[in-house]
Amino acid sequence: MLELKERGRGRMREEEQHLKKEQRRQQIITGALKLFARKGFYTTTIPDIARSLGMSAGNLYNYFRSKELLAQEILRSVSAHLGRRIRYVNESDLSTREKIRHIVGLYFETAMREPEMIDFFLRIYLSNREVFREGCEGMICVNEFVTEIMIFFEEGVARGDLRDQDFFSAFGLFMGYLGGMVFLGGEQMLPRPLAEYVEEVSENIYRALKAPESP
Repeated sequence: MLELKERGRGRMREEEQHLKKEQRRQQIITGALKLFARKGFYTTTIPDIARSLGMSAGNLYNYFRSKELLAQEILRSVSAHLGRRIRYVNESDLSTREKIRHIVGLYFETAMREPEMIDFFLRIYLSNREVFREGCEGMICVNEFVTEIMIFFEEGVARGDLRDQDFFSAFGLFMGYLGGMVFLGGEQMLPRPLAEYVEEVSENIYRALKAPESP
């Protein structure tokens, strides 16, 4: 009986340690994401990130062996976050037109509430592809996000709402529009708040992608 109790306590300690390590890992991802967005990828160092979190650089290297690997993990985290939110839209009973509005809305909302997430994707991932060449080939590190967008397009085509076309052509149109608007909003070049463009942008995207026979 005593031996069983000791084993139980041992497992609990291991679980607690694992949980603490995972929480610390997430803190590093969040802290690095904010620094990369503010200072840029190349001008931010591992010691910078460690100092912002009150830990030593050596300890941080126990979690991520390099800044490049940390950036790749951040990208996966951003992709998973957006993917989960779009999955919720995909699983709803909304029309294709309404789903576009919700996807545009959540993307703009993320850009306003957590700008570092979208900024990392637009300014670091797309502008510094050499950082993601090994380990993030193709769209491996943004798989969750891209998969949900692909599901949205496939279901829209199956319903007869969207034109059947090359995925990357449709994806580029959709995301290029959203990225452009977020960039303009971030640079304070829009005459109105970004949130006020959701309806207009959604309708423009729908009309650009819709099947000829759709209203």
